[in-house]
Amino acid sequence: MSYSGKQIGLLAAAGSAALLFAAFVFQALGYAPCAMCIWQRYPHVVAIGMGLLLAIGLPIIPLLLIGAASAATTAALGVFHTGVERDWWEGPTSCTGSGLDMSSMSAEDLLSTDGPSSLVMCDQVAWEFLTLSMASWNAVFSLVFAGLWVFAFGMRQSNSTGPSLTSPPTPEA
Repeated sequence: MSYSGKQIGLLAAAGSAALLFAAFVFQALGYAPCAMCIWQRYPHVVAIGMGLLLAIGLPIIPLLLIGAASAATTAALGVFHTGVERDWWEGPTSCTGSGLDMSSMSAEDLLSTDGPSSLVMCDQVAWEFLTLSMASWNAVFSLVFAGLWVFAFGMRQSNSTGPSLTSPPTPEA
């Protein structure tokens, strides 16, 4: 069985679509995303778009490169988010538990009970599986998808005439 660079690019785009779908399922189940979780979704949308453009037959090389860059970007954001969750480094002050600058707040602001009731902190793990958070899983899978995009590009560069990934040869009887 042979696979073309286009088919592998479509597989990588489908992987991004699956991750994005899973993120929306988790959100529907009550796991509200933090700001950094939302940031990780945008590159998946780009990768899905590159897959759609591949499917309609636009020039393949730029699409593969953009797909690879978008998958690598969301993987990097996932690694950064994981580091924030595990206290390896500081995250954005807008969504971490580093506290507010209360010196600039008025007495009314300090005593107010009105506040964001749905604020989700980026440095808190909402869900994990096998000790990895959603951000970590996004990083792992996105690295695989980036590898697929790059592999598809490499196949396209080495053999632009058609399929170049084949199954192992079968022995002749």
